[in-house]
Amino acid sequence: MTMDLQQTIKPYVIGLDLGGTNAVFGVVDAHGLIKATTSIKTQACASAEDFVARAVDALQLIVEQVGGIDKVKGMGIGAPNGNFYSGTIERAPNIAWAKGVVPLASMFAKAFGIPVAITNDANAAAIGEMAYGVAKGMKNFIMITLGTGVGSGIVVNGQLVYGSDGLAGELGHVIMVREGGRLCGCGRRGCLETYCSATGVARTAREMLAASDEPSLLRDIAPADITSLDVSVAAGKGDRMANEIFEFTGRMLGQACADFATFCSPEAFVFFGGLVKAGELIMAPIRRAYDESVMPVFRGKAKFLVSALDGSSAAVLGASALGWDLE
Repeated sequence: MTMDLQQTIKPYVIGLDLGGTNAVFGVVDAHGLIKATTSIKTQACASAEDFVARAVDALQLIVEQVGGIDKVKGMGIGAPNGNFYSGTIERAPNIAWAKGVVPLASMFAKAFGIPVAITNDANAAAIGEMAYGVAKGMKNFIMITLGTGVGSGIVVNGQLVYGSDGLAGELGHVIMVREGGRLCGCGRRGCLETYCSATGVARTAREMLAASDEPSLLRDIAPADITSLDVSVAAGKGDRMANEIFEFTGRMLGQACADFATFCSPEAFVFFGGLVKAGELIMAPIRRAYDESVMPVFRGKAKFLVSALDGSSAAVLGASALGWDLE
C-alpha cells in the first residue's frame, strides 16, 4: 500500500466485502479505521445492475458522512472468484446474479467516477493484513483463511501473486489425499479444503464418531448438526476425541504449509477465520507438523501468526486497502 500526498486531499477509500448473503461496505481512512459502514442483501438483487444501483443508494448515505465522493481516492472489492486483472467476478457459486462474467469494477467506477479494483476474498484478507495487520512491513507471507472453505493469499516480494489469469493462489485446493480423498466442491478429491475448513472439521468429527464407540461429548449432538464450534467447545473441556480431531486437522495444515514453504520461503503464515478461534488447539499441531515436515533449510524461519484484524471488519479493511494504490 502506497501512502502519498493524494491521501491528504482524498483521505478515504471504500471497501466492499461481497458475500453470498450480505454485501458490507465501509469508508476507511489511512489508519485502517472504518469511519462509516452500511450493508445490503446480496441475494435480494435481481441482476448485477440492480445490485450496483442498490449499492450506490446505500453508499451515498455513508460517503456524505465523510464529506462526499470527492474525499474518496478509490474503491476495493473483495468477492468470491474476483479477478484482479479483468475487474470481473467470474462464475461465483453463491451469488445468483454472478453466474457468468460480471464487470463489477467498471460498473462501480462508472457509477461513482472513481477508480475501482477487485480481487478474491482471501487475497483481500492478505492485502488488509499487509496494510493494517500483523503482516504490516512484511514482503513475503502466506495468508490462510479457515472458514467454510480454505482460502489463501500469497505475497511475494511485496506483491500479491495473481498468476497469468488473475486466479492464482488457490492453496485450499492442493490435493492432500491422493487415494480415496473426500469430494471437494471444485470437483476434485482430497483437497486441503475438505479436511481443514470448518466444514471439514465437522466432517472429520462425524467420521471419527462413526468409526469407534469411544465416549465423547460430541455424541450428545446429532451427527448432522455437529459444527467446528462444537468440536472446539468439547476439546476445551478435555474431550479426547475432540482433541484428536484438532490434532488431525492441524497436522494436515502444518504438512501443507511445509510444502508451501518450498516455493516462496515466507516470513510468516498468517491465519484468519472462525476456526482460528480454537487458539492453541489448532495452532500447536500446525507448528509441530510443520517443524517435522519442512525441509531443514526452511526450519525455524517462518512465523505462525494469527490475524489481529477484527473478524467483523477485516474483510472490508482488506478490500479497502486496494483503493490506496489506484490512480
